[in-house]
Amino acid sequence: MRYRGRILLLLLVLLVTLQAGQRAAIEAYTLPGAGQGGDFFAPEGGSREVAAALAKAGVIAHPLVFRGAVYLTRDQGPLRAGEFLIPARASIKEILELLRHGPQVEHQVTIPEGLTGAQIAAILDAAPLATGQVEPPEEGSVLPQTYDYLWNTPRAGILRRAQDALQVELTAAWGQRDPAVPLNSPAEAVTLASIVQAEARLTPEMPQIAGVYENRLKLGMRLQADPTVIYAATGGKQSGGVGISRADLADASPYNTYAHVGLPPGPIDAPGLAAIEAVLHPAKTDDLYFVANGSGGHSFSRVFKDQLAAIKRFWRLHK
Repeated sequence: MRYRGRILLLLLVLLVTLQAGQRAAIEAYTLPGAGQGGDFFAPEGGSREVAAALAKAGVIAHPLVFRGAVYLTRDQGPLRAGEFLIPARASIKEILELLRHGPQVEHQVTIPEGLTGAQIAAILDAAPLATGQVEPPEEGSVLPQTYDYLWNTPRAGILRRAQDALQVELTAAWGQRDPAVPLNSPAEAVTLASIVQAEARLTPEMPQIAGVYENRLKLGMRLQADPTVIYAATGGKQSGGVGISRADLADASPYNTYAHVGLPPGPIDAPGLAAIEAVLHPAKTDDLYFVANGSGGHSFSRVFKDQLAAIKRFWRLHK
């Protein structure tokens, strides 16, 4: 009887020990940790690499405990590489749920309207935490807007998304165009929209500026758009922001719309959707001229005499 009692006592002690160990394991898995929160970059590899990175970042204190939890919950999915925002004092359970199924940190890069291919490439090449470099895209091949991306995303992939986005929007817009517009293709629409984009400071004026240019195209008049001269004079580096000289106006470049009738060979920048819509749905106007009015907008005229008067008013304001 004494021998049986000792066995029972030993079994009882073992059971209590196992229960205590189980309780300690559950607490280690579910209770808040003592680690600091913040951005965490989970590396490629298995639980060893991830545990080491978490410990180095101060998120967990015991890598072996973390690795054991990964193994015991392996049926819940693999750990993902990426950038994650881990809350302060996160439990191992919370960390594993985040690394397996949670959202990754999103970054953003904005491509403004009216930039040349070279300027767009510079913005993408400076996008933080993306990888690789890009060549300047073809003018007018990108839709200006803000794009989300994850850590380690190739910059070339962001550029492809921006180009694909333009094709989607352009195809839809071209299909709903005003049939009276004097444009023969979506490519011509982007070319004219790039000029409107460079000219307009106020978005509501875009349809009226587009109407002036399309009236000129119908009449066989030169567009005489200063941004095309700037584009030619700067070797395609920009389409605005600098003055032009008499020598620039006399430049024989096919992009110089003072020297040549019709549209230039291609876009001079990346127009936004508002400029594209403006050239496909221009204002109904008889105007053939416009000039800056000194307050951010333009004065529009039907006859050259009124245009000259508007130019004189502008220079009086800027003496």
